Amino acid sequence: MTSFWIALQFLTILPIELKQIPTAKQNGQSVLFYPLVGLLIGLILFGLSILLVKLPIILVATIILVIWIWLTGGLHLDGLADTADAWVGGFGDRERTLKIMKDPSCGPIGVLSLVIVCLMKFSALYVLLQQQLCAFLILIPMLGRSVPLFLFLTTRYVRENGLGRSITDSIPKTVGWMVFVITLALLCAFKWMGLVALISFLLLLVYLRFLFIKRIGGITGDTIGAAIELSETGLILTFVIASFYI
Repeated sequence: MTSFWIALQFLTILPIELKQIPTAKQNGQSVLFYPLVGLLIGLILFGLSILLVKLPIILVATIILVIWIWLTGGLHLDGLADTADAWVGGFGDRERTLKIMKDPSCGPIGVLSLVIVCLMKFSALYVLLQQQLCAFLILIPMLGRSVPLFLFLTTRYVRENGLGRSITDSIPKTVGWMVFVITLALLCAFKWMGLVALISFLLLLVYLRFLFIKRIGGITGDTIGAAIELSETGLILTFVIASFYI
C-alpha cells in the first residue's frame, strides 16, 4: 500500500505522511496507482455535481473546476505553463527549451495557456452538466492520470536526476500496460461517445509524445503535467461535442 500513498501524496493536496523515504522501486510502482487516484478525484467531482444539482449550472461548473484544481494543487497546470513558455521561448532549441522549463517564473505564453485550458474546461463542464452527462466526470481525471503511465512506459526521461528517472527505471512494464489498457477500456461504458473520446484521447496522446521527442528527445515532469492537462481538456471537449452528434 506504500506505493498507493506515494501516488496520493504526489498527485493531491491531501495530508498524507509517509513513514520513510520511498525507494526507487516504490516510486516506480506508485505510477500504477495514478489512475486510481484519478478515480478518487473523479468520484469527488461527480459527488459535487450530485450534491449541488439544485444550483445554477454555471455556478456548479465553476465550483467543480475550482475544486478540481485545488485537489491537485495546480501541479499539472504549472507543468503546462512551464512547457508552453519553453516551447515558444526555446525557438526549437533543445537545451534552451529545457532551461526555460526549469525557470520557476511564468511568462505571458504560460499565463495564456492556463487561461485557454481553464476556459475550455469550464465551457465543457457547463455543457456536460447541461446534457446531464455528469457521470463522465468520474473518468476524466482517471484517464488524465493514465497519461504519465503511458509516457513513462514508452518515452525516455531526459533529465539525468530526479524522480522521473527513478520511475522510468523501476516501473513494472507488464503490469503498467495492463493498468493502462483497463483504464482506457472503461470508456466503453459510454458506448459510441466513449469510443469517439477514446480515439481522440489516444491520437492526442501519441501526437504530444511525438512533439516531446522531436523537441527535447523525451519527457520531463513539466511535459507530463502539460500532457495531463491537454489530454483531459481534449477528452472532455470531444465527449461533449460527440454528445450532440451521436
